[in-house]
Amino acid sequence: MHLFLAILTPFFGAALVALLAKYGRSVSAWATAGITTLALALLSPLVMDSFAGQTTLQRVGWIPSAGLDLSFRMDGLGVLFSLLILIIGLLVILYAHYYLSERDSLTRLNSYLLLFMGSMLGVVLSENLIQLVIFWELTSLSSFLLIAYWRHREAARSGAKMALAITGAGGLALLGGVVLLGEIVGSYELTTVLANGDMVRAHPLYLPALLLILLGAFTKSAQFPFHFWLPNAMAAPTPVSAYLHSATMVKAGVFLLARLFPVLSGTDAWTWIVGGIGLTTFLLGAVLALFKHDLKGLLAYSTISHLGLITALFGIGTPLAAVAGVFHIINHAIFKAGLFMAAGIIDHECGTRDMRRINGLWHYMPHTATLAMVASAAMAGVPLANGFLSKEMFFAEAAAAGSHMRMGWWLPVVVTLAGIFAVAYSIRFIHDVFFNGKPIDLPKTPHEPPRLMKVPVEILVILVLVVGIFPVQTVEPLLAIAAVAVLQGPLPEHNLALWHGFNPALWMSVIALIGGGLLYLGRKPLFTLHDRLDKRWNGKVIFDAMVGAVLTFAQRVTVWIDTGSLQRQLMWFVLSAVVLGVAGMALTSAPLTGTRALLPMGVVTLTAGVSLVLATLAATVLHRQRVTALILVGAVGLMVALVFIKFSAPDLALTQISVEVVTSILLLLALYFLPVTTPRESSALRRWRDVGLGLLAGGGAGALAWAVLTRSSDNISGFFIENSVPGGGGHNVVNVILVDFRGFDTLGEIAVLAVAALGIFALLGKLRLPGPERDASGRAWDTDAHPMILATFARLLLPLALLVSAFIFLRGHNLPGGGFIAGLITAIALIVQYLANGVLWTHARLPEKTQPLIAAGLGLAVLTGLASWAFGRPFLTSAFGHVNWPLVGEFEVASALAFDLGVFLVVVGATLLILINLGLAHRASHNKEQRSWKP
Repeated sequence: MHLFLAILTPFFGAALVALLAKYGRSVSAWATAGITTLALALLSPLVMDSFAGQTTLQRVGWIPSAGLDLSFRMDGLGVLFSLLILIIGLLVILYAHYYLSERDSLTRLNSYLLLFMGSMLGVVLSENLIQLVIFWELTSLSSFLLIAYWRHREAARSGAKMALAITGAGGLALLGGVVLLGEIVGSYELTTVLANGDMVRAHPLYLPALLLILLGAFTKSAQFPFHFWLPNAMAAPTPVSAYLHSATMVKAGVFLLARLFPVLSGTDAWTWIVGGIGLTTFLLGAVLALFKHDLKGLLAYSTISHLGLITALFGIGTPLAAVAGVFHIINHAIFKAGLFMAAGIIDHECGTRDMRRINGLWHYMPHTATLAMVASAAMAGVPLANGFLSKEMFFAEAAAAGSHMRMGWWLPVVVTLAGIFAVAYSIRFIHDVFFNGKPIDLPKTPHEPPRLMKVPVEILVILVLVVGIFPVQTVEPLLAIAAVAVLQGPLPEHNLALWHGFNPALWMSVIALIGGGLLYLGRKPLFTLHDRLDKRWNGKVIFDAMVGAVLTFAQRVTVWIDTGSLQRQLMWFVLSAVVLGVAGMALTSAPLTGTRALLPMGVVTLTAGVSLVLATLAATVLHRQRVTALILVGAVGLMVALVFIKFSAPDLALTQISVEVVTSILLLLALYFLPVTTPRESSALRRWRDVGLGLLAGGGAGALAWAVLTRSSDNISGFFIENSVPGGGGHNVVNVILVDFRGFDTLGEIAVLAVAALGIFALLGKLRLPGPERDASGRAWDTDAHPMILATFARLLLPLALLVSAFIFLRGHNLPGGGFIAGLITAIALIVQYLANGVLWTHARLPEKTQPLIAAGLGLAVLTGLASWAFGRPFLTSAFGHVNWPLVGEFEVASALAFDLGVFLVVVGATLLILINLGLAHRASHNKEQRSWKP
């Protein structure tokens, strides 16, 4: 359970931090840091197990009948990313406390950070691939909130929407690829998938699955041609950039490549696609970074370039290249997080990030300049910094893989050229910002930031040097367990020493360092050329054009379909359903009628069926007379209830009748505001058209029902009947299904009911409808709105109705009844009080708000499900037993009763919330009651 609790901790912590907003910024920061530390503490024992060579698998039962469990995995790769997520997260939390101004909500930022942190932990610690995709999409949603944190800025809003659109689309592609992968292997569990790499690579669906999965990885890690969303996401606050765009979110794509490396790599398709896209991104990002004047823009494109470097390493596909890829994931997260924080300090103290203005900062903030220059050296791959080691491994693998990828000397040349640009933009970061003359018209006079604001940068820069100088003593154990998890095999021989002698990698590094310096010195002609280039091929411009085209097409379709006529929209909907249904039936050669024997039809059955048809037709013909149509619709509902009784479904019959009563009252309250008759608006031609469509749709639905019901089919009723008592402890199979076997469905249904009630409450909150002063015959309303006899008898009947409701509720597990029916009966009993005594009289004797009742019901239902986890059982697994009490005797106690109570509370609360607010709208419009009632 440690893994599950560690993932849940940030999610619950986000809500806790939001509640602590009123206590100030410091409390918010301390709480956020404490929650992150708690998650780290929960993972610590399993981290130690991973260093001992153990892979931990944990499973939490969720919906075993559907084969769905929550499963988690902690191996070396999970350890690496968990430490990056949590430790760098702690540094970002400290940094953000000093970065954000007093006008910005630190609590909101911290809550969003915790939501993202939990989502990322879910991605890297998931054993089930479908579960991984769900957390993957949560990272897109939570990063959208973070990027759009400064929502008053257009750049933040547009950048967030772009990131969500691209990464969200990639997530859909990833889902498709994961489904194909699961179909190939026969399981979505990583343990099984990782053990069947040969099967996957030999399967005909390998290439489609590979392409879809790579789309997900490339969009998340900003690989070409999806790279442009990352620079536009730099509108987020710098703490967000330091966390999402260097160490966590953009690393999710390369994490996926590493996680599925043993399964998908080893083919020409993998090598050319992954390696080719990685090299293209590596070179393109490095070139574009050199020409960016915005400090964070330069770092964004350099991030794209380094992500391309990591992708290229996994694309090369050799074990040693994979080790180098994992190593650079570590190194890049360390130095790039420090660089983003340093850029944030410069922006914070100068009021701008334009490198054409922030010159000569060495004289104003030498401490910050020193930290930034060390981190920049790591980005350039200068010796004694950690980036040099992984860059050397990359150069060595590129030199060795030239023949492997059939590129000969072209591969080392492309890699070296990208390295030259990397050195050039690193030099530009150092020279243009900290030297190069004096500042030009800065909004603020720069100076060193608060002391604690630099602590996270100092820690990261120290790690840059320690790892770069003492790699074997510091990072080798972590690299070893992570690389073994990636390779799912023995670790290849490698050497993290600073000196490997004179070899191709060394010469490539020397050329890159010298060439980068020369390129920077001759940068001015290149800048002039870059400024003259056509900007129409900018990724953002293309994206905006595509979005604009989609919106234009959608608007044209909407104008064509949505003409303001509900009938026209229903016509297209029904016609489409008819066409699809007819096409489906036409594709089968089977006869319409099956071989199943038909049930005999008695006189009572025939009478009920004819009554049902006649009531339906009458309601259709007389629909303009609204009250009459409502009565006829109620008759249809009554006939349906009789059908349920005929086929031994008393629970459904009770529910149907209760719903009919509540619905009729609801519609009567709504009809009060409408004319008694519906005006005739349709022409004769349109009416005949609608009759034809209705006959087609009804005939098609009838034909489908006839085809299904005249055929024998395997059903699952036998399972529920056999297991109702031993498995659920109840003789009422319907109720046991609702609260036990399919309790998760019921939980979703009452959640939908609650949301619907709250939505109606919001719509009716300030609604003031003009009520008619006279009835349809022109008579004034009776001043005696609530006759004494009706009011008196209604009050006398209330205890009896509530007693019946309690009886129905308590017996529901073994006899017809249950929480839903009891809730409707209770709601009807209380509604009668409103009708008999008035809104104000009844409202004064009930809780003012029923929303807490709905929340209590949902909370009780969820807690009942969670309680089963405490006993190691799947979610919403009920327990039951028998108790002997003196005088009372033996009776059964089932935990499902608590879940049913939650259903009862939601039904009562939602029904009353809707009807009370309709009544209040009625009172506000028709004020007779207010004049006649006195408290």
